[in-house]
Amino acid sequence: MGGFLEDLSGPEAGAALLDATVLLPIGAVEQHGPHLPLSVDHVIADSVARAVVHRLGEGVWVLPTLPISKSNEHAWSAGTMWLSNETMHRVLDDIGRCVAKAGASRLVFLNAHGGNTTMLATACRELRLAHGLMTFVVHPFSPPAFASGAVGDLTGAATHELGMGIHGGHDETSLMLHLRPELVDMASAVRNVPEHLADNTHVRFGGSVSFGWLSNDFGTSGHIGDPTGATAEYGALLFDQAVDSLVDQLREIQVFTFDE
Repeated sequence: MGGFLEDLSGPEAGAALLDATVLLPIGAVEQHGPHLPLSVDHVIADSVARAVVHRLGEGVWVLPTLPISKSNEHAWSAGTMWLSNETMHRVLDDIGRCVAKAGASRLVFLNAHGGNTTMLATACRELRLAHGLMTFVVHPFSPPAFASGAVGDLTGAATHELGMGIHGGHDETSLMLHLRPELVDMASAVRNVPEHLADNTHVRFGGSVSFGWLSNDFGTSGHIGDPTGATAEYGALLFDQAVDSLVDQLREIQVFTFDE
């Protein structure tokens, strides 16, 4: 069995969650430049989770998508809603406690907001220690600020972004053109790539040295990348690639154990 936990009754949930894998999609409500809505990460997390559970067919119970998370790198912009690092950890701990109490054995964070990446890795260890859960973080795409290359890298479309289309760029805009085209304003899409970092070997997005940054460090538009060539067709390819990859990951997670 598997599906959406909120659709079950209490007794049904009690039976379904025993030794189950629970998936928590995590999005964000934050600025994504002048051409995209605040809901980008929430839309992607929710849409991917729904597609994954339908394609997977069984074994995973999906929680309602958490729409607000740690987005304070965008706190300068009106409309951005964010939880502090401390509050986010407490929210995840509370959810983990409930999942463990219900008898589930695995909790998976499906993270669609790159700004959550490092704190979710820490949360996995904390929840493992506090509640005995096996905990995991998966992403629809490798967070581009932490990994070299494009988000999707199907056609080399990120080459013109110098590997730094990390926020509201070509790939996220393509995904939104596929998922919610009515919310995308391509007339307002402009290129905003930190060209001066391109020659750096280490201190750059996707480089070996991490650095603290705010989205307005790279201009007042708020996005970082080049959305001008985005297409719905490319977004559909990215979406299908993400769903296929996550299905494979979740199948392995379902049978993962620390025992030999």
